[in-house]
Amino acid sequence: MRMSGEIPDSPPSLQAFLAPADIPLPVLPIVAGILAALYLVGAIRLWTHGRRWPVWRTVSFLLGCVLLAAVTGLGVETYGQALVSVFMFQQLTLMMMVPPLLVLGSPGTLLLRSTPHHGAGRVVLTAAHSALRSPAAKWILSPWATVPLYLFAFYGIYLAGAADAILALPGGHVALEVGFLLAGMLFTIPILSSDPLPVRLGHGARALDVFAEAALHAFFGVFLMMASTILVGSFVAPTKALGIDPLADQQLAGALAWSYGGAPTVLMLIYVMHRWFRSDTARAAAADRYADVHGNTDLDMYNAYLKKLSSHDRDR
Repeated sequence: MRMSGEIPDSPPSLQAFLAPADIPLPVLPIVAGILAALYLVGAIRLWTHGRRWPVWRTVSFLLGCVLLAAVTGLGVETYGQALVSVFMFQQLTLMMMVPPLLVLGSPGTLLLRSTPHHGAGRVVLTAAHSALRSPAAKWILSPWATVPLYLFAFYGIYLAGAADAILALPGGHVALEVGFLLAGMLFTIPILSSDPLPVRLGHGARALDVFAEAALHAFFGVFLMMASTILVGSFVAPTKALGIDPLADQQLAGALAWSYGGAPTVLMLIYVMHRWFRSDTARAAAADRYADVHGNTDLDMYNAYLKKLSSHDRDR
């Protein structure tokens, strides 16, 4: 079985998907390794200085890095260049599975807490604060930019013929993977991140974004399953070479978009609603504590009004 950067010459199987791939330039696996190493350095620095950092956030971020490296560095990467269904699996993983795991790791907060405030660390912190305060960061993390970019990664890539044009370029497959990851990160950060951000969405706006994405994403999956024509011609020849019907493989890609792509969205929505509930509960508890100490002005005025009415009735 040939597992190289070229198109595979054997039918897909679980063993083939998990086999190491000989990729000339494994860009995203290298990025995943660097991110994991930097994150561990920051977490260990906090722990060795006696400062707390949640283990679950560390596990979440490292799982995201492992998943990123696996989906772009194993045999699945090779078959992703031949089968649109595998390519769709890669896209969904890079956009909907990897970003939540990375974002829940709160890498921004870890950077700010673990970076030294002198020497090169001071330069890094200054650059980070400048980026947070920049108008460009505020715009690119707003729904006006993230939602259209996220939808273009599906509708624009497949329905406008952009996929064929990009895949025909040298390194086009990797470029699309990088784009999918960035689009997923930009969409996920305003919804799930607890890091300092230049724009902070309310819980209602976050839930609305997830609802909108879920509906449009489900429609895309159904459309792909029902399409009677090939939408991405680049996969036709290699798919036939593997003895697989290209249209059937495209329908499988639509089924993945509808099913596998829907699960992370549901989990994101549950997480957002849970945080919304916790926030409202904490706000109500704080208001009750304040009222116990300082009193409730509106309630006191209303009680005084009722007392005045009662006194007036007795005088009569």
